[in-house]
Amino acid sequence: MTLARLTRRAALLGAALVLAGCAGSRGLAPAGTEIRVMTSGGFTAAYNELTPAYEKSTGHKVLTAYGASMGAASDSIPSRLARREPVDIVILARPALDALVAQGQVVAGSQVDLVRSSIGFAVRSGTPKPDIGTVDALKRTLLAAPSIAYSASASGTYYETELLRTLGIEEQVKPKSRKILSERVGSVVARGDAALGLQQVSELLPIQGIDYIGPLPAEVQRVTVFSAGIATGAKQPEAAKQLIRYFTSPQATPAIVRSGLEPVGLSSPAQR
Repeated sequence: MTLARLTRRAALLGAALVLAGCAGSRGLAPAGTEIRVMTSGGFTAAYNELTPAYEKSTGHKVLTAYGASMGAASDSIPSRLARREPVDIVILARPALDALVAQGQVVAGSQVDLVRSSIGFAVRSGTPKPDIGTVDALKRTLLAAPSIAYSASASGTYYETELLRTLGIEEQVKPKSRKILSERVGSVVARGDAALGLQQVSELLPIQGIDYIGPLPAEVQRVTVFSAGIATGAKQPEAAKQLIRYFTSPQATPAIVRSGLEPVGLSSPAQR
């Protein structure tokens, strides 16, 4: 049996064991239940690997809408919620999730931290990889880059409001920087529409046609926690909790790590 098949079988078995462990204290949602999820890009690569195994082991159907954690783009999670699109689970940067709780769109106390995500840089495949290993090297690279793309979500907000100012190069670099809406930064870099791209590492790694350079130096790195919460209008809250428990189970760890994320592994009332 191939390694890929063994890995998939382990994931399926893991999902079944997680659900079996939950069965003692509460009833499981019936097979065929539809769970609607809105997820932002930081968790997407791991999410896309984990949900098929969950669906196969449970018989549930996971329906997904993708969007940025913040911003006014038509497909951002805040915009989708404003249009009252149906949803059971929202997965996005923790500050944005807490804002949704304050607005009454996510159930207070349902927040579960899933992963930690770091910010990195990429260039088009085959082009020289600039040095970003130190803060001084990063400054030189940003000053020399003819164009820079950054996201409209958490990493981009940090870049445009804090990082450039901290580095003391805001006036020189911001005019040649472009915020990317409703598309991965890596895709823009792969087309050659930007020489340098900055986004969550987990959002850069899956993109074909780019070379990942590395993370921001530790002194200026901004780690974002991506979290899940139950929407106040959720039609399948118990099934939603089961899916979140799977995302935080040990069986989910390999897919999370492969995607460039770090599992949080914290417990909250929604997990117990």
